Amino acid sequence: MTNSVYFDSTMSDEERRAAVYDGQLFVFSAMPSVRRFVDFARQMIEAAFAPLDPETAQHEMSVERFAETLGVLKPRFIHHPESKEHLRNILQDLGCDLTQTYFDVPRLRSSTSDSYLTTGIAYAWHPHRDTWYSAPSCQLNFWLPVYELQSSNAMAFHTGYWNRPVTNNSRDYNYYVWNSEHRGPEVAKLLKEDPRPLPRAIVPVALEPQIRLLGPVGSILVFSGSHLHSSVPNTSGRTRYSIDFRTVHLGDLLRRAGAPRCDEECTGTTMRDYLRGTDLARLPEHVVALYDDGTVRSGLQVYQPPATTGAPG
Repeated sequence: MTNSVYFDSTMSDEERRAAVYDGQLFVFSAMPSVRRFVDFARQMIEAAFAPLDPETAQHEMSVERFAETLGVLKPRFIHHPESKEHLRNILQDLGCDLTQTYFDVPRLRSSTSDSYLTTGIAYAWHPHRDTWYSAPSCQLNFWLPVYELQSSNAMAFHTGYWNRPVTNNSRDYNYYVWNSEHRGPEVAKLLKEDPRPLPRAIVPVALEPQIRLLGPVGSILVFSGSHLHSSVPNTSGRTRYSIDFRTVHLGDLLRRAGAPRCDEECTGTTMRDYLRGTDLARLPEHVVALYDDGTVRSGLQVYQPPATTGAPG
């Protein structure tokens, strides 16, 4: 099938979700709510790296100090109450029904240049689908740049693999084990290698054709968690900072709507992580039960960060 890119679409949320489940990509530009979230993120990032420019700080800091800074900054951003308020405002501006829309906490990502730090707290993402990581097929991903993007530090969609199986090792991934063994402050200490069981393709992946969407600051991308996507190897000389979060729609969960599944073999489910847009309530257990596989005996259903600053995920 053909993957299209819709710019500033006027579709309803229901129409947009259906199109995303069919592999379509959406870009929305110049949203004030997104810009406010970016300003909030910039304040936190720039305070953490002061007096250095956070985009070029990697050239003046040791890898150890850089990772330590991210190890404090990222969980503080993720679990800040204001971050959730910004998500609500963005989703409302996009026409989402907050009584039916559930979101997970936003992640602050960093992609350093020239392989300065590509493991642990600043992991450089290989081609993957979020559904290899126990996400439901109706998960929508939202992604926005914090500073101006370049083609050499963006994200790529490998559209030739939409609904086309890729041999991968996701059978070795259980979300509950991930919660109990591979999350927390220790992630920031992974500076050379990353031994965590991160699902990946075990056959060569053709990176072309690919799409790199270089929206301005204030823009936001919406795409399916089933899309094969990756971090572009950063050769820009600047660290790229971005924010992403995910949503599910209660009606779609109950109807088992979503993108087609083709190569996922992971176990466990992320369903208990989502929070209702109105009051931050978690999904009802009878809904979670539709997606659970009973493997929680080997791990934690929900990751709980340390009470002080949180922990990187």
